[in-house]
Amino acid sequence: VQLVESGGGLVQAGGSLRLSCAASGSIFSINAMGWYRQAPGKQRELVAAITSGGSTNYADSVKGRFTISRDNAKNTVYLHMNSLKPEDTAVYYCLRGGVYWGQGTQVTVSS
Repeated sequence: VQLVESGGGLVQAGGSLRLSCAASGSIFSINAMGWYRQAPGKQRELVAAITSGGSTNYADSVKGRFTISRDNAKNTVYLHMNSLKPEDTAVYYCLRGGVYWGQGTQVTVSS
């Protein structure tokens, strides 16, 4: 199983980014997927998650700004991030099925 994140980068506060996590292997559609982030000196935290049925949940800090979605035909999960804030700066990781982690993608939001 391999997960490859992409879409990170440097953006100004108030801007937007879309992260993608492409998964290899079969039966992607039955896995719950999640996005986590880890800022320097802080613990990794859940940002958003989506079940196989499409139910979602979000950290309070990103509700109304971030949207998680999935395309099972492409074995890909997305994180649409709007109204970005400097405190959103972190390495963002994809998690598949509660077991497999991606390598992470850096998101930096400048003030």
